[in-house]
Amino acid sequence: DFLLLKLKEMFNSKFGSIPKFYVRAPGRVNLIGEHVDYCGYSVLPMAVEQDLLIAVEPVKTYTLQLANTNPLYPDFSTSATNIQIDKTKPLWHNYFLCGLKGIQEHFGLSNLTGMNCLVDGNIPPSSGLSSSSALVCCAGLVTLTVLGMNLSKVELAEICAKSERYIGTEGGGMDQSISFLAEEGTAKLIEFSPLRATNVNLPSGAVFVIANSCVEMNKAATSHFNIRVMECRLAAKLLAKYKSLQWDKVLQLEEVQAKLGISLEEMLLVTEDALHPEPYSPEEICTCLGITLEELRTQILSPNTQDVLIFKLYQRAKHVYSEAARVLQFKKICEEAPENTVQLLGELMNQSHMSCRDMYECSCPELDQLVDICRKFGAEGSRLTGAGWGGCTVSIVPADKLISFLANVHKAYYQRSDGSLAPEKQSLFATKPGGGALVFLEA
Repeated sequence: DFLLLKLKEMFNSKFGSIPKFYVRAPGRVNLIGEHVDYCGYSVLPMAVEQDLLIAVEPVKTYTLQLANTNPLYPDFSTSATNIQIDKTKPLWHNYFLCGLKGIQEHFGLSNLTGMNCLVDGNIPPSSGLSSSSALVCCAGLVTLTVLGMNLSKVELAEICAKSERYIGTEGGGMDQSISFLAEEGTAKLIEFSPLRATNVNLPSGAVFVIANSCVEMNKAATSHFNIRVMECRLAAKLLAKYKSLQWDKVLQLEEVQAKLGISLEEMLLVTEDALHPEPYSPEEICTCLGITLEELRTQILSPNTQDVLIFKLYQRAKHVYSEAARVLQFKKICEEAPENTVQLLGELMNQSHMSCRDMYECSCPELDQLVDICRKFGAEGSRLTGAGWGGCTVSIVPADKLISFLANVHKAYYQRSDGSLAPEKQSLFATKPGGGALVFLEA
């Protein structure tokens, strides 16, 4: 394979030797179910064909040497016996260190063997297609392989989801799960605790098209993401208190529904009754829960959300419960495959975008504009994908409209008269569900 040959040559010129094995992990696009995984709800992603590839050679020293084929990412080396991850800087190598440290800690190893690694990839960075999680997963699989240990895909996904938190992102595990559990040709419904994946066959008459807004969003560097996680946690506690449940034990919105034993539709009604649309201050939250500000700060809020002055609990809970319901509807439509499947899935994607934009407030003007352009030129549905605040949109497009759709969207969004969009970020492509992470040995 041409890519491997090229990577092997670059590895040789960098390290003066040849790699022993390669690991790949794919990026992903989430078709529906945004910002619900860390609330305990299922999501519906698929792996994209774009991936990360790492060439690896274990070495006898205790030094880890990382290099990247992209000159934007500087070389890095460190002692494999003392892995330090700097949370304040989301530098590329820290994501590799997360995966390494996750495996190291899982097996309780104090020192690791050294290795030389060269990373190559074609997932557009900071685009919401999960390039950072692909790197964490790749690193986890690299480390496991170097150690000669075995784990199931589910165990690997769970370890990598936990270990990405070393970098300060309170994610929910979707990205790591699809990276390991993806299978070519099918999307997956991914459910959490216990982690499991079910095939969802997508309609044959349509394709999914990804378009990069060219607005970069780095979720580790931004507080938006962690504030949303906290707003959902606070909303869960207030809903639990309202329903006389043991609120101090509750962390996720899904737990409230499970404890009440009611449907998502009924949870939306409970939210209407229990929470008000006006933002909550920390003081009001304390009054509702009967705790002091000091208890709120030290026992509930994370260090990076302690200075937040307003929390929009009603809006976040409404988004999560309605989005969780859309995931189940999406899967059901794919299974039943009515005549108007593509149109019905498109409507769900459109509703999802509206909820992300208005209730969760994780869109941005460029994403909204791109979504409008995609719908105008033939998408049955279009929405932001990934965390939002930049990154990509995903659209469902009837197969017979694909060629004109790509041409028109390219012209309307990317060919600006002011030339303001960097050409290397302009990605617009149709994608099929790709396969998951794997290791292959040097032939």
